[in-house]
Amino acid sequence: MKTHAKQSIELDHLNLTPEAKTEVSNLIQSLLTQAQNELKLLEAKNQALKLELAHLRRIRFGAKSEALSQPQFSLFEEDWQTDAAAIEAEIEQLPLPVPQKPKRARAGRQPLPDHLPRIEHRHEPESCQCKQCGSDLVKIGEDVSEQLDVKPAEFFVHRHIRPQYACRACETVVAEPVPPAVIDGSMATPGLLAWITICKYLDHLPLYRIAQIAAREGVTLSLSTLAEWIGRVGVALQPLVDRLILHLLHGSVLHADETPVAQLDPGSGRTQRAYLWAYRSNDFELGPRIIVFDYQTSRSGKHAQNFLNSWQGHLLVDDYGGYKALFSKTASPCTELGCWAHARRKFFDLHQANASTVAYEVLQRIGGLYAVEAEGKHLSTEARQILRAEKSLPILQSLHDWLLQTRAQTANGGGTAKAIDYTLKRWQSLIRYASSGHLPIDNNPVENTIRPIALGKKNWLFTGSERAGKRAAAIQTLLGTAKLNGLNPAQWLADTLEKLPTWPNSRIDELLPLAPEDIEALLKECE
Repeated sequence: MKTHAKQSIELDHLNLTPEAKTEVSNLIQSLLTQAQNELKLLEAKNQALKLELAHLRRIRFGAKSEALSQPQFSLFEEDWQTDAAAIEAEIEQLPLPVPQKPKRARAGRQPLPDHLPRIEHRHEPESCQCKQCGSDLVKIGEDVSEQLDVKPAEFFVHRHIRPQYACRACETVVAEPVPPAVIDGSMATPGLLAWITICKYLDHLPLYRIAQIAAREGVTLSLSTLAEWIGRVGVALQPLVDRLILHLLHGSVLHADETPVAQLDPGSGRTQRAYLWAYRSNDFELGPRIIVFDYQTSRSGKHAQNFLNSWQGHLLVDDYGGYKALFSKTASPCTELGCWAHARRKFFDLHQANASTVAYEVLQRIGGLYAVEAEGKHLSTEARQILRAEKSLPILQSLHDWLLQTRAQTANGGGTAKAIDYTLKRWQSLIRYASSGHLPIDNNPVENTIRPIALGKKNWLFTGSERAGKRAAAIQTLLGTAKLNGLNPAQWLADTLEKLPTWPNSRIDELLPLAPEDIEALLKECE
């Protein structure tokens, strides 16, 4: 009103007819309205760009945790701590007198693991007589301290001697046969094969680095030999992977996710994008914990359909369109579960970008949902369902009403609108978990399992072929499942490679990298 009145006063000074004044006034008002609309569009675009920039900066430089109140730690914090310790050590070595300073309070040292072997070193005094008066010393106690030591990769040789005996009467020679091995005629023992496999697929060391480690100990292992061993180990372990897939698909709830990997394109000198698909069991269900990796040359949703085949149940995924066909009425009857971690991430990025009060409010409400999950983590399925009905469902209903009201007052195109639209669009799949006691709230279990492989890509950069990718996925399936079940992957693999050559196929479940109680349950089901 003030702007319009000011325009009228200014137009009164002009020698215009009333009709001209009206026309000019309308033109000015039209231009002003257009400018205001353009300004709103620019503000929305600016907000979106700030959101994207903050997200990229967090991925590139920041900590990956999305805790709202957690301080950001420097990437070089460990270097600063190392430098500080080195400077203190150098100061202690200076011949100059150094003023005494109070020692920093340090956390108590963690006790060394009991399962480690102990090598005792007794430090007795040179004499059992007192240096002051010559009297005999009497033992009154002991001061015991422990230090942790390590040996680098220690190579040793197993020499197998099989005496040969002859029967002069029968003219025959008797000798014990060569023990069967995973690789017949190879000089590699199961322990060496396990060490190489763990280095490559768990520690993400390329084969040439493994060869360098061996060379430092005076052992020559050619790259062609290492590659051959890895290839044969992968073939030998494949039946175990097939059994894990079978047991995984017996579950009624699965997590699914995928991560890109580079695959070398022979002849072009370039790489093409492939994908490592991951499927994980549900921790709220009875049964073994299993992670299965499936290597494919694209991100097409047909790969998920082919893997799951006729499987029926609840599938927890993100909003990637490749999964949508699984939830259509014409496809296999899979029920979609939404991931609250993905929904929360939209608002977290928005809050990081411009301290949005809307995003902060949503984060607080979603935090209430996770507080309920923490409270019910160790409850039974029935008790957890009751807890969710009492606490989670009211939070969800209140959040839904608040989002609808806020969205009606939010302009289109901005980061706030996009974050709210993402959540409302997937609302039915997001709230489905709260009506049960066995459905998970998010996809973090599979993301946590796939993350070490994603980080390992910085070491090996790309796979050499599709076959190599599938072999890596198979071995990662076994090692990842072993870790999920609290097993030492190296010990399990060495033991399995030793047993595998003579192990009957009818008892193959006993070799799976599962907890002992889960193996017993599987064996009872097969009886």
